[in-house]
Amino acid sequence: MYRWIGSLSTFFVISGGLVAGRLFDRGYFYHLMIGGSLLLSFSLFMLSLCKPEKFYQVFLAHGVGVGLGAGTTYVPSIAVVSHYFQRRRAIAMAIVSTGSSLGAVVHPIMLNNTLRTHLGFGNSVRASAGLVSGLLLTACFLMRPRLPPPATNPPLWKSLKRFARDRVYLTAIGGMVTYTGGFYFPIFYLQLDAISHGVNQTLGFYSLVILNGAGCVGRFWPGFFAHRLGVINMVMAATGCGAVLILSMIALKSVASVVAIGVLYGFWAGVFVTLMAPLVAVLTENVEELGLRMGIAFGIVGISALVCPPIDGILLTEHFMWWRPALFSGVLASTGFCFFVLTAIGARRRAAAKIKRAETPVIHLETMGVDVFEPPPAIGNFINDSQASIPPEADRTWKPIAIEAV
Repeated sequence: MYRWIGSLSTFFVISGGLVAGRLFDRGYFYHLMIGGSLLLSFSLFMLSLCKPEKFYQVFLAHGVGVGLGAGTTYVPSIAVVSHYFQRRRAIAMAIVSTGSSLGAVVHPIMLNNTLRTHLGFGNSVRASAGLVSGLLLTACFLMRPRLPPPATNPPLWKSLKRFARDRVYLTAIGGMVTYTGGFYFPIFYLQLDAISHGVNQTLGFYSLVILNGAGCVGRFWPGFFAHRLGVINMVMAATGCGAVLILSMIALKSVASVVAIGVLYGFWAGVFVTLMAPLVAVLTENVEELGLRMGIAFGIVGISALVCPPIDGILLTEHFMWWRPALFSGVLASTGFCFFVLTAIGARRRAAAKIKRAETPVIHLETMGVDVFEPPPAIGNFINDSQASIPPEADRTWKPIAIEAV
């Protein structure tokens, strides 16, 4: 039952962008940041007051409160960076995205070294909540939007109908949904997997720190190479390697395998998380629809993050049959990789079609005679067939004056 707490919190963080993104586009930046920060800080302090074996208290404080607070602040804090950067926007957003991985390194170490002391659970969580509250307060003072909100916003239902006809966009969402279904298995279960296979408990705990530390590098790296290697190509590499590493958890038994999977998977997971938003961006032809497209995509992806981790726990059972959730998650991740391959093929075909249309010559004709008449059928044939015979009267009255690419 407790496995639903983390998955619900993750769902709110990811899917919260559907609402927060729309409000951010309408100019409610400070409302989102201040309200979300207050809710997140309050929920963490309430978590420190939860009693043992009281599931509903932890569920409300961490699963609902922390998830909603983080989901409310995440999109505005990332989107506001794009107001200040144009040429180096990818690098700036990559640097910002490393913050969550850095926090995932600091807080586990902090809690691990305080929970085992005289402070106990309550004071340890309050110390962590105080650190988070101080950082949120600093962020609210430092961040402010530079650009005014757009004068008009695209209508939701008309946009949804148009998005439903975009096959490349739909395959990208399919890849994000299926890959995310397997994505969280190592993050949620690597520590327990290591300890259940006899790995030292201290090292088993730090396996999560190793994974998140590698994720910092993985999140930072794409900002420098995405424009050279291509966003879609890097997403395919990240998801392909990630799927193989998830399946390799079936063979996890030793310290070396724990460290290797933690480092490699953490790196490629960081690459994938950083490139999710740029992937939607490069597939969006109308920039005014970018926020809505991202919100819809992340809203659907959040459902996968909500459902699949608990399914992994059900497949694991009380007997720790690790091959079952590893195989399930690996197959989902592999399916996501296949969807991204289809996305790359579709995007290249669409780009080739655009180039072909741009290279199609357009012949402008102007009248030169006194009499203006309807052009005979041969004039239309002249555009596509250079061998067409043009009647003498048409040749006297119509003249090609320019050829240009559309």
